[in-house]
Amino acid sequence: MRIATTIFLTDETVTPVRLARELEQRGFAGLYLPEHTHIPVSRRTPYPAGGDLPREYGRTLDPFVALGQAAAVTERITLGTGITLVAQHDPIGLAKQAATLDHLSGGRFTLGVGYGWNVEEAADHGVEWSTRRELTRDRLALMRALWSAEPTPYEGEYGSVRASFAYPKPVQGPRGPVVGPRTLIGGAAGPKLFAAIAEHADGWLPIGGRGLTESVPKLRAAWEKAGRDPKDLQVVPYAVLPDRGKLAHYADLGVEEVVLQLPPAGEREVLRALDGYAAYL
Repeated sequence: MRIATTIFLTDETVTPVRLARELEQRGFAGLYLPEHTHIPVSRRTPYPAGGDLPREYGRTLDPFVALGQAAAVTERITLGTGITLVAQHDPIGLAKQAATLDHLSGGRFTLGVGYGWNVEEAADHGVEWSTRRELTRDRLALMRALWSAEPTPYEGEYGSVRASFAYPKPVQGPRGPVVGPRTLIGGAAGPKLFAAIAEHADGWLPIGGRGLTESVPKLRAAWEKAGRDPKDLQVVPYAVLPDRGKLAHYADLGVEEVVLQLPPAGEREVLRALDGYAAYL
């Protein structure tokens, strides 16, 4: 099982360069970074985990810039977003960012896609909350048109693009309906999410990894109903606090990669956490 990591990198934590080098030297499989552009002070949306929103949410580094730094000082580890709030981006610009990072890293980029939880943050980007899933789907389709081998137009409900020259292209070739970098969708288990994964993704990023015994068979059923090859489905438990029993259970479910949560802390504390996680490599 590949052991990757995720962390809220901020202006107060270990740097992307230092962390990426340590991950590669220690044999970890990858680094995933979350995204929040800003956190409105007047936010009414409750923090999904309960209690006060942790400080790091409002200080998060831009994941593409930080991953670009990580790519420049590594050769092996995968580099991913966990997740990108696609609805909050201009899709033409986001397609260029993702393809450029994938190209410069030699195909090591994973686009983690999420729908978000912070209503006020999304509203400042002009996102209508009730249609954010449809908007995300539309923007991903537009991005796939730009990533296609030949100039391909796209006309959607929320946006369009003319047939265009758009380079660089992502390294990985098409996988069934999926074009572009490795794409994983995060979110709570359910028919809508599983249909989206089967339609335009390589797999699922379930936060915390709870309930997979019941959920994974349902996802596999939706995947196969969509005509996807069962062996291609990827389930990557995300932001996990590990123990051997949990990882063994994931392995029994066919999980080949797990993403462990690092503390949003300075260099010394993060390296101590890596020392502890080394037992699972």
